[in-house]
Amino acid sequence: MFRSSVAQLAVACVLVSNIRSHLGLSGSIFLNAFAASDFDWETLTASPSLNWTSCYSGFECSLLEVPLDYTADKGNASIAVLRLPATAPKSEYLGPILFNPGGPGGSGVSTIVSLGAEFAEFLGPQFDIVGFDPRGVSFSKPAVSFFNTAAERQDWTPADLDSRYPSLNATREVVSTVWAQFQNIGQLAEARDSDDFLQYITTDNVARDMLRITQAFGFEKLQYWGVSYGSLLGATFATLFPDNVGRMAIDGIMDGDAWYSGNLTDSMLDTDKTLQTFFDGCVAAGPDACAYYSPTADEIASNLAALTESIRAQPFPVITDISHGMVDFSFFRNYIFASLYSPYNAFAGFAQGLAELATGNATGVYTANQVADFECDCDVPSTPFTANIYESLIATTCNDAVLVNDSIAELREFYQTQATVSSFADIWGLWRVHCSGWKVHRPDRFLGPVGANTSFPLLIIGNTADPVTPIVWAEKATSLFPGSVLLTQDSPGHTSLVAPSTCTHGALRDYFQNGTLPAANTVCAVDAELFPGAANAATEANALATRDTTLLNAVRVIGDVVRPIAAMGRSLR
Repeated sequence: MFRSSVAQLAVACVLVSNIRSHLGLSGSIFLNAFAASDFDWETLTASPSLNWTSCYSGFECSLLEVPLDYTADKGNASIAVLRLPATAPKSEYLGPILFNPGGPGGSGVSTIVSLGAEFAEFLGPQFDIVGFDPRGVSFSKPAVSFFNTAAERQDWTPADLDSRYPSLNATREVVSTVWAQFQNIGQLAEARDSDDFLQYITTDNVARDMLRITQAFGFEKLQYWGVSYGSLLGATFATLFPDNVGRMAIDGIMDGDAWYSGNLTDSMLDTDKTLQTFFDGCVAAGPDACAYYSPTADEIASNLAALTESIRAQPFPVITDISHGMVDFSFFRNYIFASLYSPYNAFAGFAQGLAELATGNATGVYTANQVADFECDCDVPSTPFTANIYESLIATTCNDAVLVNDSIAELREFYQTQATVSSFADIWGLWRVHCSGWKVHRPDRFLGPVGANTSFPLLIIGNTADPVTPIVWAEKATSLFPGSVLLTQDSPGHTSLVAPSTCTHGALRDYFQNGTLPAANTVCAVDAELFPGAANAATEANALATRDTTLLNAVRVIGDVVRPIAAMGRSLR
């Protein structure tokens, strides 16, 4: 079940754009990070200790052996661990900082290969910057795989926005159709789980693996930074091992009670608030910076609603050089929702796309999300490719939750309840349907509650308008971990990394370097504009002249990569 050599990716039956479609930007990050390397993880032997081997030009790699089951002797798993070693003198060494980019199923190895230099610049030379692939993910083994061949994976795996994230408002049959699809996925996963491995792909086991990694470095207390789902992983660790918390920063807070109960309805509490920042920001930016400008926010909202309904009535067919498809209701609803994750990067282009659609031109919107037609050398041996986010995301999400065995009627009723919270329930509500067919559960898995009195207080970060992890969840987490401090970033988007902020990220660096927590009720502004224009650029340039430009540049690069990884799991949460 383990795919090792990057060279094998060249013969995998998936184009880069296909991987990108399944994994978000992380798919292309994965390929870009490893394309120039011939390092083969199969050459490493797993060990209870970290035996480092040079890899990926400046990094060190190791396979750490951990128990598959921490309560019984059921064999072992191997966790892929990569570090960018600290460069400070040994007398100044402060140990490893583990990073999780979200998902679930995001590869920490590929993230740090891509971003290690920026993390070191940001956090300081005193730390080993450590990425690891959670059990079941990418280079860790066994890796989760439901499929025997690349062609089979392509046949089962949704290929485009319509099939990946169909709007529950598109037709009455959508809920029942997706329900049936994931009954099949659940049955296939169970049937292919010949080694009885899937039940051990849970967040609590990943937390136990993180303690083993920390101890293998020679430390008893974890230093950790996790975003999005990574915040839930961190909170779970802090609950299970409160005396082993050294430094823990969690950002884009996923509520533990919601996650483990399988009910994430309240995750949408700030979704419509995030969209409102587009309307308000477009008015403030003016017609030169916002292509979808109207004089008032209400007019822009009304225009968007009318455009949505026109697309529902008559989709835009599109043919490009590499694919064909359409911008229909589901595609368009996903296009809107995706922009909310990263407004500072997305809103200007999003506005341009809306303006083009309003004139009948759908090519730009479609091209930004298109999937290249599938090409396959079907004689290639049936080894699953390493970037297995689709399968590992389903396994982790559905393993963690209480048993979801809702009927189609119950799922429709559940969706109607969600719709009272946010107008985006038609997109976000799919995660529960996906888990309705999952058959594999470990009886003694951790199901909450989350919270503990930790050996060192947590730094908890939340945005004022996060589309999928509302600020009330960050406030709740702060109350569950006594002594912890909430830092609020005054910005829309998912996690603080969507926008550079010397205030937020300076506080984060101080926390790791010397344990300093920001004052209670700190609210940080960002050093960016929603709609960059000539006037805004001058304002930002003046700000950068008096601030830590190195820090800001590092955060920008990190945010560009980590943000889409954190967004990968949006259809299943």
